Amino acid sequence: MDQAYQGEETLRLARELGYEPVVPPHPRRRDPWPLDPVRYAKRNEIERLFRRLKGFRRIFSRYDKLDLMFAAFVLFALIVDALK
Repeated sequence: MDQAYQGEETLRLARELGYEPVVPPHPRRRDPWPLDPVRYAKRNEIERLFRRLKGFRRIFSRYDKLDLMFAAFVLFALIVDALK
């Protein structure tokens, strides 16, 4: 969930599916939810990881036909990212 999707319908659907909002609520929201800064920081780390993985052209364009090869290259990209 992102700050752009803070409508009541989206929030209700997310909670029905078992998700809890991690983004800070809009300042003018009538019923804001409590913000957990630790979970928000972890969410940010994951978002940045996906952005770095998309830097590998082979991942974002999904060249590989087999799921096994795609997963292997994602693992390879994670290793390269960890070594930087």
